[in-house]
Amino acid sequence: MEEHLSVGRVAGLAGVTVRTLHHYDRIGLVQPSARTPAGYRAYAAGAAERLREVLAYRRLGFGLREIAELVDDPATDAVAHLHRLRGLLLEQRDRAAAMVTAIDKELETRAMGKRTAPEEQLKMFGAQLYETIGSAYPATRRTEPRIAARVWDALGDARTVLNVGAGTGSYEPPDRDVTAVEPSAVMRAQRPPDAAPCVAAAAEELPFDDGSFDAAMAFSTVHHWRDPIAGLREMRRVARRVVVFTHDSSDSGWRQRFWLTRDYLPEITGLVAGRPSVDRLADAIGARREPVLIPWDCADGFLEAYWRRPEAYLEEHVRRAVSVWTRVGPRAEQRAVHRLRDDLSSGRWTERNRELLALDTAELGLRLLVAE
Repeated sequence: MEEHLSVGRVAGLAGVTVRTLHHYDRIGLVQPSARTPAGYRAYAAGAAERLREVLAYRRLGFGLREIAELVDDPATDAVAHLHRLRGLLLEQRDRAAAMVTAIDKELETRAMGKRTAPEEQLKMFGAQLYETIGSAYPATRRTEPRIAARVWDALGDARTVLNVGAGTGSYEPPDRDVTAVEPSAVMRAQRPPDAAPCVAAAAEELPFDDGSFDAAMAFSTVHHWRDPIAGLREMRRVARRVVVFTHDSSDSGWRQRFWLTRDYLPEITGLVAGRPSVDRLADAIGARREPVLIPWDCADGFLEAYWRRPEAYLEEHVRRAVSVWTRVGPRAEQRAVHRLRDDLSSGRWTERNRELLALDTAELGLRLLVAE
């Protein structure tokens, strides 16, 4: 029989009051696993795990409504939550360390009888501080200027742009009036202070009137949507032009072409099964399809970015910034990493992929969909 902890025991271990646990139960955030014969709440492993996640997000500053969205996300399991929390905590730690360093510098200046210039004082808590720190995602998922140029050119003369599934805002054009939409509280929390205003909403239900924007864009996000076709049609409803950066998940267009998915991580096949093809996505909004080549030194660390730099996939922080690695599970991830490491050491990877070493760009199924 599964062990249950009393509500008092759980409160003591978690460092919260019994009243807090009662409140979480009433609002449906963390409900007990059972009730004792006397009617008291009792918590088994599953409820304890959920409470741990709730308290971790709470102590990172998230509101209860945002926390409910995070812990109820069916696409995120306990391991994914731990990775997210680890990244957020590391980011928080690095921010605190950077601020302490800045304060120490200020104290040294004051000890010498001098005053720091106003510009330097403001930098202590401003955007320039955040440029030096960050969690795994912003550390490796930076804007690739050559791909950004393709996206921004496809936006044409649009002045107002809606960025759907905006994430941290890497590809938002700096010279347009941008509004962002992002359902994930974790991603919204990582947007820099000077990023475009961001609305908490899903692609399938955009809270805007018809024709509100000149253009709507979505960058490497459609595969995360609950209903990609509905999301794209919503983009078409609110904007006269739609630009979508995505990938071709057919066998010939993606899985068999890329050595990582072909030789080391075949589990990706199961992740894309049942998802709309790139042709269906394009047809849904009347878009043309344009191939996007990946430069060998791509600055944005999406899944295919390191096609000529295989050693990168051995790095934990690189993998954590790509959702696929979490979704395939730790067993598949470690098997792929160990096999790749062995093949790099033995020279087997080079033998299999020698033709790639002479290429400056690779066509690995990335596509730009443009509907005008």
